[in-house]
Amino acid sequence: MPERYLRSRQMLAGLLSDSHLLPLELIPTAVARHAAVAGLHDVRIHLADLQERVLRLLTGIGLDAGQGADADEAELRIEGSVPGRAYQYGEILPASGAGAEGYRWWVPLLDGTERMGVLRITTAADDEHTRDDMRQLASLVALVLASKASLSDSHARLVRTRRMNSAAEMQWQLMPPRTYADGRVVIGAAMEPAYRISGDAFDYAIAGPLVHLSIFDAMGHDTAAGLTANLTMAVCRNRRRQGAGLVETGEAIEDTLVEQFGHSRYATGILAELDTRTGVLGWVNRGHHPPVVIRGGRWSTLLRCPPAHPMGTSLGLRSTLCHEQLEPGDRVVFYTDGITEARGPGDREFGLARFVDFLIRHHIDGLPVPETLRRLVRSVLDHHGGRLQDDATVLLCEWLGPRPDDHGPAADRAGLRG
Repeated sequence: MPERYLRSRQMLAGLLSDSHLLPLELIPTAVARHAAVAGLHDVRIHLADLQERVLRLLTGIGLDAGQGADADEAELRIEGSVPGRAYQYGEILPASGAGAEGYRWWVPLLDGTERMGVLRITTAADDEHTRDDMRQLASLVALVLASKASLSDSHARLVRTRRMNSAAEMQWQLMPPRTYADGRVVIGAAMEPAYRISGDAFDYAIAGPLVHLSIFDAMGHDTAAGLTANLTMAVCRNRRRQGAGLVETGEAIEDTLVEQFGHSRYATGILAELDTRTGVLGWVNRGHHPPVVIRGGRWSTLLRCPPAHPMGTSLGLRSTLCHEQLEPGDRVVFYTDGITEARGPGDREFGLARFVDFLIRHHIDGLPVPETLRRLVRSVLDHHGGRLQDDATVLLCEWLGPRPDDHGPAADRAGLRG
């Protein structure tokens, strides 16, 4: 085996071995040390903030942005910068041409499809093997960071640009990653105001060929709304994991909210399930805005289904399980009223038509789902002067189509295919 491949293997094996007992604060030093074995030098880790506006330098012990670094690299704007473009599009981009130090690159950090930030790397060569080394290093660094982040207050401080209230703290700890993909579906989500979110929540989960999707909007804009949303999500997950159907799950949520709060708290929501083998989407509407399907990147339609009452109100309206046959490439969009009812100058709503048109235009432009949602949130915030009066959440699922190995009784029995 050529020596350069042995060095690449040594880089990855060494970092992987060290990572098991490596605290977040020592990751930058360990990454730089092991990357140098493969000829990747001056490696710096930049992580996106919660609202995906800036990339902040992970500097080591203490993790103060910019500690021991050039001031102009401590915090980089995502809009209008080369590292920001690498982050937005998931591409390796040159930071500068060949010079005394060699070639300098910006390399996207992806945990699966969840965008985490970028690496800055300096190399002596510009060839495919070097690019492969950078991609593999970035993949491993992303996995290591993801395994440490949820237990690290240092990470939480680094990716926040201002203080977060208690309700938002609860919600962000509860949510799944904002991006997921597995060859059958691409899922993306966004929530604002990131530091004051309270009653909105989204969820998704995979069980063999089935994809569960849900979005909730709990009454109010306070910590009590966050508690209601947390309880709603917990019951939804609990019943789903016991094999309950969508109608039964919605009723269980209602029973639990009434038992806990009487009729003083409630939540609207959509509970849905997509069979990736067939493209059949089933859903139940509990007093929520109807989902939207965008087809072919050209037109959209609302998914009509008789709504039952909001969960927790006990109004006695029957829940109806509705179905829609999707086509490969269809995007199903769930949202809360903070998206469409955000008001700008002159008390003008952002509106459903503008919301859907925004998604269609950016789909035609070929933007990845996460980048489309990032830009959508910025547009909604700009429309509202940077401050929302209500939580604004969007959950988008694109069905890519069935895979050949999704079918067959063996796959169904094992629950492993897809």
